[in-house]
Amino acid sequence: MISFIVRMRFAPEDHDDIERILRELTRFSRHEPGCVSYIPHFVEGDANSVVIYEQYVDEAAVDAHRASPHFAQFAIGGLYQLMLDRSVENLTAIA
Repeated sequence: MISFIVRMRFAPEDHDDIERILRELTRFSRHEPGCVSYIPHFVEGDANSVVIYEQYVDEAAVDAHRASPHFAQFAIGGLYQLMLDRSVENLTAIA
């Protein structure tokens, strides 16, 4: 199982666009065969920050996600164009 958290920050004026983009990206991502979990969040008390929790069955599923047309459209062509900064935390499951 591959799990990670993506953290991004956006300008306040982009909030509605970010929410729209994340809804579409999530809808498509959750239908990928190797996607176990894809959950975007706005951070309470900081509406300009987004946290996405992602879980995939294996590295091939992560690669397929990143190579998908919806990732190109909504992540690379949408979120990445508007984000001010981004970090990724790779997780190791305990149980």
